Amino acid sequence: MIAAERGRVAEAQTLLERLQKIISEAGLASRRKAEELIRQGRVSVNGVTVTELGTKANPDRDRIVVAGRNVPRAGPRLTVMLHKPVGCVSTLHDPEGRLTVASLLRRSGLKARLYPVGRLDYYSSGLLLMTNDGELANFLMSRASAVPRVYQVKLDSALETAERKRLESGIVLDGRKTEPVRIRPLGALSERKKPWYEITLVEGRYHQVRRMFERRGRQVIKLKRVRLAFLSIERLAPGEWRRLAPLEVKRLKEPHA
Repeated sequence: MIAAERGRVAEAQTLLERLQKIISEAGLASRRKAEELIRQGRVSVNGVTVTELGTKANPDRDRIVVAGRNVPRAGPRLTVMLHKPVGCVSTLHDPEGRLTVASLLRRSGLKARLYPVGRLDYYSSGLLLMTNDGELANFLMSRASAVPRVYQVKLDSALETAERKRLESGIVLDGRKTEPVRIRPLGALSERKKPWYEITLVEGRYHQVRRMFERRGRQVIKLKRVRLAFLSIERLAPGEWRRLAPLEVKRLKEPHA
């Protein structure tokens, strides 16, 4: 009996996790922000306000409230890589009734409620991660992740060498200089009247790629994200998706700088 009781206690302890980790994985805040909320007394567990960072809880059993919002019960973590087609919005719902990335997954039989990590605009296509792993999403969207994003871009006219170097070194957007990028012509495609380029960057600002080229007087005709970190979209047709393996998710959670 004593051994059995010890076993139950040990099992219960293994189910306990730090509050900031639970809050982050639920997608409500980054770990750092979650720590601030705990210190401010804006987190409660089973009706009791918590202010100590070392506090642990069971995400499947305890009722956790963060700034008035209930933390959803933890469920199986799932992350998929979707090839978002043009004419699809990177949201769960659209008031205009347009096709969404969530509806694409539902049509294919995936019932899990997943959220897009970042955005690709309506007229852009390519690699988009969808997940219910809040910790992964918060990390990838933070500046600290430095995850490389690679795009193929078709412009209405070619870039001069000086213009390309100016973009690569960084330009000011929204009052802050962009991080250095790499731009290279895409072989024979770059010799066309409307050439193609590949651009690699480590930021994910609002419409960043389009806005950068617009600053040099170029219109982006087509934009496709082809790689994110070590992941490539080349084997997925538009609208197709695949689950990421646990080792792939683990690699994505590591700093890429």
